[in-house]
Amino acid sequence: MSQKDFEITRSFMVDSVFHQEPRPTDTNQSEDAAAQATAKRLGIPYVDLRKCELHPQIIKLISESQARRFKALVLEDTGDTYLVGFVDPWDMRAQDEIAGVLKRPVDVAVITAEQLTETIEKVYRKTEQIGQFAREVGADVQSQDNVVDLTALSGSLEDAEAPIVKLLQTIFDDAARINASDIHFEPQEKSLIVRFRIDGILHVQVETDPRIASTLIVRLKLMAGLDIAERRLPQDGRMNIKSGDSRFDVRMSTMPTQFGESVVLRLLRQDSARLQLSQIMPRRARKMFEKALSSPHGIVLVTGPTGSGKTTTLYAAMEQLNKPEVKILTCEDPVEYRLPGINQVQINEKIELTFARVLRSFLRQDPDILLVGEIRDNETADIACRAAMTGHLVLSTIHTNDAATTPLRLLDMNVPDYLIAASLLAVVSQRLVRIICANCAVPAAPPPDHLEWFKQRVNEQELSLARFRRGRGCVRCNGVGYFGRRGVFEVVEMNAELAVAIQHSDPTGFERLAREQIGIYTIERNAYELVLAGETTIAEAMTVAIGGDSI
Repeated sequence: MSQKDFEITRSFMVDSVFHQEPRPTDTNQSEDAAAQATAKRLGIPYVDLRKCELHPQIIKLISESQARRFKALVLEDTGDTYLVGFVDPWDMRAQDEIAGVLKRPVDVAVITAEQLTETIEKVYRKTEQIGQFAREVGADVQSQDNVVDLTALSGSLEDAEAPIVKLLQTIFDDAARINASDIHFEPQEKSLIVRFRIDGILHVQVETDPRIASTLIVRLKLMAGLDIAERRLPQDGRMNIKSGDSRFDVRMSTMPTQFGESVVLRLLRQDSARLQLSQIMPRRARKMFEKALSSPHGIVLVTGPTGSGKTTTLYAAMEQLNKPEVKILTCEDPVEYRLPGINQVQINEKIELTFARVLRSFLRQDPDILLVGEIRDNETADIACRAAMTGHLVLSTIHTNDAATTPLRLLDMNVPDYLIAASLLAVVSQRLVRIICANCAVPAAPPPDHLEWFKQRVNEQELSLARFRRGRGCVRCNGVGYFGRRGVFEVVEMNAELAVAIQHSDPTGFERLAREQIGIYTIERNAYELVLAGETTIAEAMTVAIGGDSI
């Protein structure tokens, strides 16, 4: 658009204001529809930020504060002008100021306020601020000859202006924005690396001066109530933080390493919506799981590696079982989410408040349903199975590779075979795969080696109907191409044949019968179906397939 055309467009819009063109006021009309109607009335484009490909380097031509103040985003460099999306296209002053900042005329488009806020949160991340505050902390440490004054740090714990406080607050804010599940502080020989785990994958956030590591870790220890003088032994602690409108319970773990203490923070968002079983599990697996949950007594186990979503599945089951006439007790390490109406106990090994000890006390509390966070030892396993035999429904997790071999793990823990056969109702095994970002998904042929691997696991008809896709990377998914994760499941339901195999201590026979029962409904098959539907990639399916990493 030329300068002359720009002035004509601007004149038309000013004219509209002076003639008091009515703005959309129908409260029943959606924000998207109202924005489209405004764009049509003014003869300018409407841009759906969820569907267009945005470039952070273009958006960042104006600062975050300017984007929020003007309620605008720079969307495209068209050569002579910039295309800028405005929530309020009648705001002539904002258009003039942005044109002055960009030193170029602007073409106006309409965007919605909700999409503007979402995009700002994704694009204007805190990486630069983290680096800046880290340099300030480094300068403070250098000026003090690398001596960490623990007394001064303790006394200034509430000093919101201290660079170390700003650094931590910025890190937490950024982690909250992108839904990171963990923050890793890893001291190396020549740097301190901060990494975020997003959808199960670690991403480097910043690398900074290693001299700030000790100061940073002391501050975190103070926040979590740990011993700041102890650097030789691992420690575990907890803290509560607030970032914006979000509240988190934070589990902190320290570990002495060659170059200092490594710290991992697990972020547990307290205000996130709880998922229902219907949102988590495929229909067949859910029906079998719900059948086991409907039993008045017995034990149901959920298995999978760390970070595979076991707790989410159990909490969804608790939500479904939680009724006024039912008493539910849980013992967890830690209590990850607070559930109204359920009595939850935090395990504390330091005072010998163990799973086994709490579970024994639970049986005197007249419960109907018990949740044991994890079966770690033979004593806990034995008590849990006996509780299931005495009229209680028991839910728990256990670490095994798949559903078919889970009862064998109980045998390894020296739980009597008759007790397992009589009490076990079902075993759910699960994994998580990343889902292709819906905002930037495009049809794409898989790499040849991946496709060859996949051909060996599906039939030709399925392959001919497959919708192979990938994510190009966009603002919503932080350029990764994946956004969110989905569970893949398999379920073994105890029956008479399986019970007999357990009673005869026949692990080979039990596993064979269990796999026959599972049939085609395996974790791997669940993942392949997501690939065929275009919801995930072959690379993700390979991560959950047995031997999947060998092509």
